[in-house]
Amino acid sequence: MSMIDDAEELLAEIGFEADTSVLTNRQAQVLALRERGFSQADIATALGTSRANVSSVEASARENVEKARETVAFAEALRAPVRVHVPTGTDLYDVPNLVYDACDDAGVKVDHTAPDLMKVVSDAAGTAVTGREVSSPLVVGVTSEGVVRVRHQDRE
Repeated sequence: MSMIDDAEELLAEIGFEADTSVLTNRQAQVLALRERGFSQADIATALGTSRANVSSVEASARENVEKARETVAFAEALRAPVRVHVPTGTDLYDVPNLVYDACDDAGVKVDHTAPDLMKVVSDAAGTAVTGREVSSPLVVGVTSEGVVRVRHQDRE
């Protein structure tokens, strides 16, 4: 079985449909092969194209995936009954109490201890948290199921 056949089998197995995806079939193939550990050069040879083209397809695919994630996060933020605005300069250690208070007011349960919640916020915020300080405004949303989502405020 060729690596392309292997990628197509994987895409079929996980139910990939190019018609309903933000990815083209070629982008999905390239991502599937890269996740399987194949180099861009090997993929290029199998597809009969250049490594530069594979690199471009992969970059576009990853950008599309990130846009899709951002869209889902936006949609979840819209429906989240709890939205906590965390201003610049806030100590990360103060964020759990802000979130817990807002969730208590809305009757939403958060299944995170304070240290876990700080880690979720810090990890999701990326460069918007420097050390213990929020360096760029954040919005922490909590869905009715207790799922925590963090967005940079300028994106909301």
